[in-house]
Amino acid sequence: MIAYIARRLAESLFVLLIMSFIIYGLIGLMPGDPIDLMISSDPKLTPEDAQRLRRLHGLDRPILERYATWLGAALGGDFGYSRIHARPVMEVLLPRLGNSLLLMGLSFLIALAIALPAGIVAALKPRSPLDHAINLLAFAGISIPPFWLAILLIMLFAVTLGWLPAGGMGEGGLASALSHLVLPVLAMTLLTVGGIIRFMRAAMIEALRQDYVRTARAKGLSTYQVLVGHVLRNAMIPVATILALNFGSLFSGALVTETMFGYLGMGKTIYDSILGNDFNLALVGLLFATLTTLLANLAADLAYGWLDPRISLQ
Repeated sequence: MIAYIARRLAESLFVLLIMSFIIYGLIGLMPGDPIDLMISSDPKLTPEDAQRLRRLHGLDRPILERYATWLGAALGGDFGYSRIHARPVMEVLLPRLGNSLLLMGLSFLIALAIALPAGIVAALKPRSPLDHAINLLAFAGISIPPFWLAILLIMLFAVTLGWLPAGGMGEGGLASALSHLVLPVLAMTLLTVGGIIRFMRAAMIEALRQDYVRTARAKGLSTYQVLVGHVLRNAMIPVATILALNFGSLFSGALVTETMFGYLGMGKTIYDSILGNDFNLALVGLLFATLTTLLANLAADLAYGWLDPRISLQ
């Protein structure tokens, strides 16, 4: 197990290295650079000043040489400075990474608490009115655009009812922070729960059709014993893959949700850094998103071995 985890972590580091090169190259090929923004904001800068600043920041060098310099500094723990915030990149990102993990973790756990039981109930009574109602709600959650859902929640709970703040982080202690967290968590939960319900229902129906389930019932086992001892573990194997992919894709959903609610997380930070040509901040933020997806996939692979002892991780 330890050797497997070590090998997967080494593979993840290799993927991060490749992704850092790709992201750096794409950002470097974007039109404009921070010096262009400085020129547009200060008309007194001459072309000679701009050329000197580009030499000072290394922007006149080939992109491969610039990437090698950045990689060497990053391996030493120096990820550069944020142009927008005028602070080291890690000082800006780490608090916002914590905000995003809190938002994603809460919404993911709530979605699991709703979706797994709902998918099981729908699979136990297929084509029943309850199954149709659960499927309808699941399709609604899958179909609604994230920005539209955020607007609806703001209009209902913040504007019409006045129960919750429309956005922001909250500055008045724990109660204020929690009240500002409710709507973003609710939005991301509603966006996530529908897909998990559908996959859980399909996996349960497939498992319930297997021969070992009929054998267990023929032996006189109760519905609960069959469900927990035989069906659920086997049904969770394909669902674990979907859960890992969903957790990684929460970063993309968080971008829209955090922007709509003004929540200072990784999604909004990456979005603002790209618009502001803050290359260092955008690069490291995207690498954090990649790392989250890789770790979620590793957790899914480890879950396979726990759910099915026949699966070897050697």
